[in-house]
Amino acid sequence: MGKFETSEDHAGRWHRPVCVPIGKADVFASALEMVEDLARWSVQSVDKDGLSATCARDNGPLRGTSTIVVRVEGPDGIPNSQTHCSSQSSGGLLSRDKSNVAEFVQKLWMRVT
Repeated sequence: MGKFETSEDHAGRWHRPVCVPIGKADVFASALEMVEDLARWSVQSVDKDGLSATCARDNGPLRGTSTIVVRVEGPDGIPNSQTHCSSQSSGGLLSRDKSNVAEFVQKLWMRVT
């Protein structure tokens, strides 16, 4: 079982939060729409007030399933947001958490910039 989450401390571009000058509600809507388009990803629950979503990703027989949490933060009324992503795997021999986060961050960044 592994875990990985975005952080400003990570050196890799796709392992940091996505910071864009767009309102947090709009970024959250884009993130949810994008997850629905990703292969093997599914939305499990959504907290529209807290701007967070819990998703699942089927990683295949050796890598099990990952639970991915997407969370958007930012000030109200100001077009500025920061999107965080974390992945935690279970039920597999190998972890794919770092790749899950990088996949989400890269595709979200391309969508909102």
